[in-house]
Amino acid sequence: MSPNTETPAIQVNIVSLESEIYSGEALRISAPAQLGEVGILPRHAPLITRLSAGEVRILTPQNTEELIYVSGGMLEVQPALVTILADTAVRATHSDRAAAAEAKRLTEEALQRQEHFTRSDRAYAELLAGIAEMMMEHELHKKHRRW
Repeated sequence: MSPNTETPAIQVNIVSLESEIYSGEALRISAPAQLGEVGILPRHAPLITRLSAGEVRILTPQNTEELIYVSGGMLEVQPALVTILADTAVRATHSDRAAAAEAKRLTEEALQRQEHFTRSDRAYAELLAGIAEMMMEHELHKKHRRW
């Protein structure tokens, strides 16, 4: 490749129900599709698929890696844009082992008192979100890996 040739990048946007988690360019993305991990490069063919819980790994043009754990959602790929609509998402840079352990403890206590609210309650939805976030934090600490 000649020195004037830039490595192509693809725009990545990851959002959850709560907020925008990541927006930036990537050289490569890896995501946990329901039927297996999918690798995405710039100019990828259009694709829409469901996501399973797992890590989304983003290689930035600065050669840094961003790790984001999603609890599920949808992935849409266009040749110049990747959009992930995650049920719940947590950036690995915000991980804290002590906070994850405390979240697990509080979640287990809340599960024992589950009869105090119904599925339609906001408290139940918040509990499920807390469980998902705790599981994501735990998994990120357990299996942080490079590609």
